[in-house]
Amino acid sequence: MKNGYFRLVPDANGFGLEVKAPKDGGENIRIKEVTDYLALCNIICDISALKNAIAEGKDTVLHLGEGSCPKENMRYQLYIADDSMSVTARFFAASATGETMPPEEFLNDLKFRQVRFGVQEDRIRRAFANGEYCTDVVVALGKEPVQGKDAYIEYFFNTDPKARPTMKEDGSVDFFNLNTISHCKAGDVLARLTPAVKGEDGMNVLGARIKPREVKNVTLRCGKNIDISEDKQVLTSKVNGHATLVEGQVFVSDVLSVENVDNSTGNIEYEGSVEVHGNVQSNFSVKAKGNIVVNGLVEGAYLEAGGDIIIARGMAGMSKGEIKAEGNIVAKFFENAKASAGGYITTESILHSNVMAGSEITVGGRRGFITGGTVVASNQITVKTLGSSMGASTVVEVGADPLIKQELAQLQKDAAEIEKQLKSIEPIIVSYAVKRKQGMQLGAEQLQYLSTLVKAREQKQKEFAEANERLQTLQEMVEQQKQAQVVVTGEVFPGTKIVIGDVSMVVQSSMKYCKFVKLRGDVKMVGI
Repeated sequence: MKNGYFRLVPDANGFGLEVKAPKDGGENIRIKEVTDYLALCNIICDISALKNAIAEGKDTVLHLGEGSCPKENMRYQLYIADDSMSVTARFFAASATGETMPPEEFLNDLKFRQVRFGVQEDRIRRAFANGEYCTDVVVALGKEPVQGKDAYIEYFFNTDPKARPTMKEDGSVDFFNLNTISHCKAGDVLARLTPAVKGEDGMNVLGARIKPREVKNVTLRCGKNIDISEDKQVLTSKVNGHATLVEGQVFVSDVLSVENVDNSTGNIEYEGSVEVHGNVQSNFSVKAKGNIVVNGLVEGAYLEAGGDIIIARGMAGMSKGEIKAEGNIVAKFFENAKASAGGYITTESILHSNVMAGSEITVGGRRGFITGGTVVASNQITVKTLGSSMGASTVVEVGADPLIKQELAQLQKDAAEIEKQLKSIEPIIVSYAVKRKQGMQLGAEQLQYLSTLVKAREQKQKEFAEANERLQTLQEMVEQQKQAQVVVTGEVFPGTKIVIGDVSMVVQSSMKYCKFVKLRGDVKMVGI
């Protein structure tokens, strides 16, 4: 494949323009390129005749004028890319009376134009040898930087704190196949770190270095009951238990397993997690820093967990039973009981109970009712049947948690103060750095003061990052609470009180398949 090209040649009546047709699918001559060339040579050309000559697709000579053929040496045009990563040349043939440029002259011209890197000398010489005229020839190529890879951690257990239990086909919870706890055994690999890979510098054709982006480094962090490899890249469990990820740190808790909580065990208080294969009898208590799993029934007992609480057969509270979980609660039912969770609560029925969740409450399954008592969630309550045809006093409440708003306001104030302190420290450190760069010797007291400032800056930067991370979490929670709603997938009975934030309403007549939202300052019922 060879592009068409042109040159000035003698003809029978003086001189003309030799038009060479492209070969093997090459590009045709560009009209503007010819006219610009002739203008530089002060030669007038019939544009219409030129177009016809090119369009014929044959080698031909277009007469231009009388007299001898002008002496025009080989020329070229150079195009340096905007990003300086490539240089392209287009060569124009010398006239029949002119001289062809040697490749060395062109290479020297590139140096003169500051093209210092990636010169394609072999390609240039081949273009000169083959007479590649009116053709884009890449004569220099920069080197793109090789981007590095960020470090990342792969976890081999469920790190999602919002994981839900398995649901059956009929919509009920499968309490015997729960997936909310990540069990592990001694020797199990819990996490693996793939270290960061630094990138490589690139360079443009003008010799300027191009830096790759900075890579991010992370480290594995863990608590007790975990082995970390010598290269700090693998975490392995030392015990049988369950794994959790809390603020980037991996923990493994032991699990205390008992048949029942009764006279044979007494009250239980445990640092890890507790699994009860049978029941928790009335008046007993179970406290665990981890999770509590009860495969049977909880009676009028007290349960408190730093993680989740799961009760396969539900809770008959006898008006004295209470459970508290910093995480989530999943139970078959609640009857005459109190329950509070930092996360969500999932159950199939709530009867004459006081239930509170930090995020949402879902009452589903075949029964799916809330009758009597008070049920509170920050974001959403979803229930099949709400209230009672017998008029049992039932209150459901969703909306902003005032404690969250207070914490958000305080954190915003704290973050602003930390930022102010950082701004006061930074100029002093920069000033000392400039002095040292200028060769000034710092005294022992000055060096000590500088060291103190650097440590203070690091501590404040850490505090600022932690405050911003918590702020983002709280802002997301507040944003979710703005959309707080009560969703009824079946029927809501008269007399039920709906509270959303600071407004409320009492349902006056039976309604089906609806949801309650805060709209223009009032609680409104809308369809679903």
